[in-house]
Amino acid sequence: MVTAATKKIKILLVDDREENLLSLQDMLEDENRIFIKATSGNEALKQVLKNEDIGLIMLDVQMPEMDGFEVARFLKSSMKTRDISIIFVTALSKESEHILKGFEEGAVDYLHKPLDINLTRAKVRVFERLYFYQSGLKEALKKVGDINKQLEQFLYTVAHDIKSPLSGIKGLLSMLKDSEAIASDEELTQYVDLSVDAAVHLSGMVDSIMEYSRTSFDQQRVENVDTGQLVSQISALLFPPRHIQIRVSEKMPVINTKKLKIQQVFQNLISNALKYNDKEQGYIEVGCEDKGRHYQFYVKDNGQGISKEDNKIVFALFSKTGNESNRESSTGVGLNLVKVMIEEQGGKIWVDSVPQEGSTFFFEWKK
Repeated sequence: MVTAATKKIKILLVDDREENLLSLQDMLEDENRIFIKATSGNEALKQVLKNEDIGLIMLDVQMPEMDGFEVARFLKSSMKTRDISIIFVTALSKESEHILKGFEEGAVDYLHKPLDINLTRAKVRVFERLYFYQSGLKEALKKVGDINKQLEQFLYTVAHDIKSPLSGIKGLLSMLKDSEAIASDEELTQYVDLSVDAAVHLSGMVDSIMEYSRTSFDQQRVENVDTGQLVSQISALLFPPRHIQIRVSEKMPVINTKKLKIQQVFQNLISNALKYNDKEQGYIEVGCEDKGRHYQFYVKDNGQGISKEDNKIVFALFSKTGNESNRESSTGVGLNLVKVMIEEQGGKIWVDSVPQEGSTFFFEWKK
């Protein structure tokens, strides 16, 4: 396994004088570093094209034909090379105007000739560490991307396997609804109607999950979503117990977004509010405030509440709060997924809570 301790950084040294290159390499020599040398601006650009993993360029400003400023300008104009760190090495004036020009062309730092050995080594060490941190982050993101693809495939497989028996359940419920025994009982008819609606809604969710797992996030369909209607549907199909009342604000907006995402967020938050409500007369309130560039939704309840200690971990993956009720059925995944979905579209989520008095979950959703 390659680690920051064993990985090497390629450093491109650019100077039109060979003796300066040898001196600089000797000054910076280290077992974790590979040096590439160029004696002109054109040669420097060729070396960058040949070596895609260059982590740092030590670039002399004063060179014939193409000076360091021009080289930096070319590098920063390309998507492939714009993120390479450049330190200008110069004997020119230390005037602020001259230094500012270098930063405008893409330099991240300056070293003035004659070089101070300790200062030069210290600055290169800083950018070397930055390079290793960035490399580690890229590798981690790649692993996350691979895991996400596997999860999406798993999600599609599970949704596909659920779809067939769910279709059978819908058919059986429809037959049950038409039977004389059910039709003669008004309360039973109402329950069966709710069950049919729930099965239809669940079938739609399964279809949406299958579409989501087949389609990248950027390609998923955006549509107008009436959030008030959506929350009302979710609330009814969660079959809240009679002692818990769910109130939905009349000021809920219609937003242009990916429906499945916001549906999953509301469903998780309302489901948790139902699960952890221990009051004889419970309530859940869902509302929204227009904050300009985004909407701020909230799901408020008068349930068990969350302690200050649990507030810090409630959105962490696999975390479980100190609430004992229904704790065994909790996976510690739901709120973390909600957090990820909200952050994917530029929002954030947080909670205000008082133990035994209730919780209010707030989240932002871009317009």
